[in-house]
Amino acid sequence: MNQSKSIYQNLETVDEIKELALKYLDKYQPSKKSLQIYLFRKAIDAQSNSVEKSEIIEKIEIVLNELEEKGILNDSLYSEIKSRNFLKRGYSLNKIKQHLSQKGISGDLLKQTIEKIQNDNTNPDFYSAIRICKKRRIGPYRPDANKEIFYKKDLGVLARSGFSYDLSKEVLALDPKQLKIYEKKL
Repeated sequence: MNQSKSIYQNLETVDEIKELALKYLDKYQPSKKSLQIYLFRKAIDAQSNSVEKSEIIEKIEIVLNELEEKGILNDSLYSEIKSRNFLKRGYSLNKIKQHLSQKGISGDLLKQTIEKIQNDNTNPDFYSAIRICKKRRIGPYRPDANKEIFYKKDLGVLARSGFSYDLSKEVLALDPKQLKIYEKKL
């Protein structure tokens, strides 16, 4: 029987792993942990059973450390860029923290990123909640006749987006005049 072979058949040396990492970095902007997982999966797929996993991990660590020293792979820059993009999309700070921690960003770096967002923006969660309401056409963006009917549903949408109950109630209670003032700051 012919077994299907991986596209990346030769991932035995550090240089071959580095080449694959650079190709991936050219296409995507991953965190260190995401790149490590990607390289490990590709190397395991490409290797036969004769190679120890510890050897593969050592080679990947060498590549990752070299890319970090050269500044090609930078988790602080990654977390800053991702957090700003998520904030523009309307993500809450809780959702941003969760996403970045899943991508392998350390606790200290995560704390610095969130503090920087809070220092740069006044009340970022409030404006993100307004963005979500505008995007989903809920809360203050609903016609007046439907606001009371869909109030609980709108609270649920904001809760699943990571906003607190008090903040959700505050945003849903905005009238059109107040909303226009806040929209100018978006």
